[in-house]
Amino acid sequence: MGRWMKPEVYPLLAAMTFVTSMCVFQLTRNMLQNPDVRINKTRRSMGVLDNKEEGEKYAEHGFRKFLRTRPPEVMPSINHFFSEDK
Repeated sequence: MGRWMKPEVYPLLAAMTFVTSMCVFQLTRNMLQNPDVRINKTRRSMGVLDNKEEGEKYAEHGFRKFLRTRPPEVMPSINHFFSEDK
């Protein structure tokens, strides 16, 4: 980066870049795919949207479907190690 930035700042810079990119991703996803957000005039003119299928598609995305098949453990190997009877 240059001489003006100390090396101790790099982990903070990496964490802030990661969090900022996550925020930009979520805002973009909501703006483009959320059925409740209406950007174009034709959808804005409708008072009530009957879009149950679109809402279910938005809520049941691929990552959520993947997590449903996984066990609810953060670190399974450590959990199994400490929960085994010896």
